[in-house]
Amino acid sequence: MKKGKLIIFSAPSGSGKTTLVHYLLQHPELNLAFSVSAASRGKRPNEIDGKDYYFISPETFKQKIKNKEFVEWEEVYKNNFYGTLKSEVARLLNDGKNVIFDIDVKGGLNIKKQYPDNSLAIFVQPPSVSELKKRLQSRQTETPEKIKMRIAKAGEEMQYAKDFDVIIVNDDLEKAKKDAYKIVKSFIEKS
Repeated sequence: MKKGKLIIFSAPSGSGKTTLVHYLLQHPELNLAFSVSAASRGKRPNEIDGKDYYFISPETFKQKIKNKEFVEWEEVYKNNFYGTLKSEVARLLNDGKNVIFDIDVKGGLNIKKQYPDNSLAIFVQPPSVSELKKRLQSRQTETPEKIKMRIAKAGEEMQYAKDFDVIIVNDDLEKAKKDAYKIVKSFIEKS
């Protein structure tokens, strides 16, 4: 059986990476399975535990870090952790799937470092920081302070774009979807 591959999508918050990942998951021929990350933050109204994230307390998260249960993890904000459980990646690969990640920039690079031979790291870049701000505001899920924090973080994260295998500039969603599909399909088909 062909060993599964890892497809990593990273981007500043609001760049459209989640939209692209959901689009790719609708294509059964890509044989993709979504890697659900763990998060220590509270659940948003539309989120489902085990589908969007594994929601765990900061204390439990810290225990799992001590136990080395994560492929990667990061404390994004004070006591606000995100990470990828080793057990989740192993489960999906054992199911014969290609694993797709929707993950922050540092986490994406950490996964790439641990699986250099069978992973593809894709950076989704917003057309501009001002467009990113507009997108975050239109979501209406966060306070102005939180948006300000995300914009500052986006500036930092954009510095890492060059470390990824591929950059997709999401200035036209339909074109970005087509580009993402072509890139992922050709990576999966490569032996």
